[in-house]
Parts: sequence; C-alpha cells; structure tokens
Amino acid sequence: MSDTAFQTQYRQEFIAGFEQKQSLLRETVTTEAVIKGNTAVFLVADSGGASAGTRGVNGLYPARSDNKTQNSCILQEWADLVRETNFNVFASQGNHRDIMQGSTMGVLNRKIDELIINELNTATNDTGAAGPGSVSLFQHARVILGNNSVPWDSNVTLLCTPAFLAYLEQAPEFANAQYVNVRPYAGADDASWRDKPMAYRWRNCLIIEHPNLPGKATSAEKVFMYHKSAIGHAANVKGLETPVGFNEEQNYSWALAVMYMGAKLLQNSGVAVINHDGSAYAAQ
Repeated sequence: MSDTAFQTQYRQEFIAGFEQKQSLLRETVTTEAVIKGNTAVFLVADSGGASAGTRGVNGLYPARSDNKTQNSCILQEWADLVRETNFNVFASQGNHRDIMQGSTMGVLNRKIDELIINELNTATNDTGAAGPGSVSLFQHARVILGNNSVPWDSNVTLLCTPAFLAYLEQAPEFANAQYVNVRPYAGADDASWRDKPMAYRWRNCLIIEHPNLPGKATSAEKVFMYHKSAIGHAANVKGLETPVGFNEEQNYSWALAVMYMGAKLLQNSGVAVINHDGSAYAAQ
C-alpha cells in the first residue's frame, strides 16, 4: 500500500539570494559629503613638475605658479523602489517587507560601485595586451603608477576580478606570510570578519575582489590599480533616504532607497588599467 497525504513545509525565514549588497569601493576613493547643490568640485593641486632653481642674475629667485585643476562631479538622483500588494505580502512565504527594504539598499550600494568603476574605466594608462594574472602583471601596473610619481602608500587599491585573484593566490609571493598581511586560506579568528568582504593587503596594497568589473569571466577583463586621490565620489550621505510605507487606498506596501551622488576621475595618472584574460576560469 502506498503512502498518502504528504505535507509540504515552507520555511518562513527567507534565504538571501547571491548578489552584491554593500559598496566595496567607497572607502577606497576620495569622498565628499555634499550638504547642498548638484555639483561637487574637487581641487587637484601640484607644482606641475617644477624643479628648484637658483637666483637669477638680478639676485632674485625665479617665481612660478602652482598647477591647480578643478574637477566637477555632477550629482544625480539615484533611487530604487520596490512595491508589493498587501495580499502578496500576506499570502506569500517569508517576510516580504524585510526583503523589500534589504533589496533596495543593496541596489543603491551597487550603484555606488558602478559609478566609481565607470570612472576608473575611463583611465588611459594600461598594461597592453591581455594576459593571465601574475605577479609580473601586478608589478607592471605598480610600475606604471610609480613612473607617474604616485606614492606607494596605504592608499593604493588593486580592484580585481575573481579570476585575477585566483591567479595571484597561486603565486608563492602572495601566499607567503612575509609579504601579505591577510593570508589566503588562513581564515580569520576575529568574528567581526564574518560579515565583511574578504580583502588582502599585499605589498602595502589593498586587494579587493569585485564581482561586477567590466568584461568579467572573459578574455577582456578590466582590473584596476589606483590611488585614493585619483577618484572622487560625492554624495549626500546624511540625506540618504530609506523610507518604507503602506498605501491604504491601493492596499500595497513599498520600500524606497534614494541618494544623490556622482563619481569623477580626478587624476588619470593615478590609475593603471590591467587588461586581463580571465577566460580560463569562466564557467563551462
């Protein structure tokens, strides 16, 4: 005799889908908290490559002017609105109001990174023909920045694809504890790391793996090495709006996330674009 009257159990707590939910890049660029206005101006100032001189025949030091460049970052209104009928919230599995609010914030945080990546992708200093990731390719980008007088300090970031990081993790120089602060495969004892994206600091360079770089999983991936002073991001951080509500007339719930923001390439010399072939690690 066959069994009958089986019951299906639905788990009420939802499981978050795989997608980027937080900005990985905002802390790696120069930020401006805009109070009011639709344009944020970043001033880049230097000597223009001047060289010290001696007194002239008139007994005076030669005078010069500093090189000053004002970079305007135009802010735009970016928003994500999700809406569900009250019947759908009532009849469906899981807490849909929590899902709506969490997903809108994720969408907005991805937009922050997208704006920054789009500006990085306008840089013109690159490593030439695409090749598989290696320590040599890392050093090629480092030398490009070094030749441009970019200081190799704790403000340099390597923003890479999963494939590029996979190549680096196989390099003995990268896995050696003498060179890298956060070591691959070592794990973190501090529980605070569990909710943070994994990042390495190698040769005093912050290495961040990002899932949404141009050309990912192809033979034409874009990987970026840049200094914090090369990219600006402006936003009305204090004015970030994340309201939720209920429309009684139409009987639906909604969640909204809004931010006014923009990004700007400030110094082309501070970005090295690595052309990378990540096709060997693409899904088959």
